[in-house]
Amino acid sequence: MASETAGPSAGDPTLRRRIEPWEFEVFFDPRELRRETCLLYEIQWGTSHRRWRKSGKNTTNHAEVNFIEKLTSERQFCPSVRCSITWFLSWSPCWECSQAIQEFLSQHPNVTLVIYVARLYYHMDQRNRQGLRDLVNSGVTIQIMSVPEYCYCWRNFVNFPPGQEAHWLRYQPQWMALYELELHCIILSLPPCLKISRRCQKQLTFFGLTLQNCHYQAIPPHILLATGLVLPFVPWR
Repeated sequence: MASETAGPSAGDPTLRRRIEPWEFEVFFDPRELRRETCLLYEIQWGTSHRRWRKSGKNTTNHAEVNFIEKLTSERQFCPSVRCSITWFLSWSPCWECSQAIQEFLSQHPNVTLVIYVARLYYHMDQRNRQGLRDLVNSGVTIQIMSVPEYCYCWRNFVNFPPGQEAHWLRYQPQWMALYELELHCIILSLPPCLKISRRCQKQLTFFGLTLQNCHYQAIPPHILLATGLVLPFVPWR
């Protein structure tokens, strides 16, 4: 994804809409199973290169529904103008939000949506899995946030301290790879393979894999190997 190196300055029009570093850390850490959702989003209208950025969180509604309601109520929202939207979500949409997103996009064919997620929301729930598949089948791009997306969000959505433009709290790529593997399973209609458990006393999150033959047959090897929990296959001679 494109990189922007401009940091928040006193004249930055997005400065008052940026989140604090601690918020970015607690919401987007792939190990944390925080209940609330944080949504960072940017919108481009028509052929303009200008990006309008802001953030949102859960209220009585989920963050995705809040976004849709806010966008469609804005005076400058013009359904006839092409609109490109990018979301950075701390949790993937639930099945109800997936339905709301599909309905919104079906009513506004000039809108395109790309979604990056830090974690998969209740990924064992078949309704949530089907909801994500339906979004992908309707043309929505869904990807797990990787290092470039974390860097992008830190630079463009976080009120980082002076001189720390590149010093965001880095997370282990293996956690991102595990979610990426499970997302592939969801899109390909494979059984879940990612197991997540939490020990509340020590607030530790444990990741594990339970792979079946169908996973080895359908998932590209480089995605399996990126988790660090799958050994490369070496044929006997």
